[in-house]
Amino acid sequence: MGCFECCIKCLGGVPYASLVATILCFSGVALFCGCGHVALAGTVAILEQHFSTNTSDHALLSEVIQLMQYVIYGIASFFFLYGIILLAEGFYTTSAVKELHGEFKTTACGRCISGMFVFLTYVLGVAWLGVFGFSAVPVFMYYNIWSTCEVIKSPQANGTAGVEQICVDIRQYGIIPWNAFPGKICGSALENICNTNEFYMSYHLFIVACAGAGATVIALIHFLMILSSNWAYLKDASKMQAYQDIKAKEEQELQDIQSRSKEQLNSYT
Repeated sequence: MGCFECCIKCLGGVPYASLVATILCFSGVALFCGCGHVALAGTVAILEQHFSTNTSDHALLSEVIQLMQYVIYGIASFFFLYGIILLAEGFYTTSAVKELHGEFKTTACGRCISGMFVFLTYVLGVAWLGVFGFSAVPVFMYYNIWSTCEVIKSPQANGTAGVEQICVDIRQYGIIPWNAFPGKICGSALENICNTNEFYMSYHLFIVACAGAGATVIALIHFLMILSSNWAYLKDASKMQAYQDIKAKEEQELQDIQSRSKEQLNSYT
């Protein structure tokens, strides 16, 4: 076999669907974890500087955000390992399908592992749907603040008379208590907040993190379809192997019967 034929054979065994899903999963998780981590830090800075000057008012929120940042580290590590495992499983299953009529033998353990991956990926997909919905909450909050700042910038076009009467109260979102001071920012002070780098970066990073969570959901759905298809292929392969084993055994028994018949016939003659 030449070099070209060898390369073609190697490329034929690559699970391209699993490879695309792995790349999409890595990209989505990286965007969600990286952008979400930085955006959470920027959110804490905005709250401390403008909406809650007393540390005790947002102490619980700071602890929750710090815990979420540690959870992000764990999510990134887990999905890096899980994506590699699913890609390896794709290589294994592709080899099983390609060499179905060869010497390759699927085992009950291999089929059980494939079924376990289907179930685990389904659970992770449902969980990431919740993560995707949760990541849209800060985007909604930042969008409301940004749209209020746009109203302040052009009060005449929006029919608003008093700029200082236009306010944003963070306390209504439940992230800080109602006794937090000042809790509510109005007018030009609110416009200054929207012009800060922390607000601009955090807003756009939360949007990217939400998009990353959506990409991860799509990747897990893609993985689920691939794993379900591969599990069905392995199940058919096991049935084919059982059929071939029974057929080979019957042929061997037939050959033994024929050989014994010939021996008996020769003994009579």
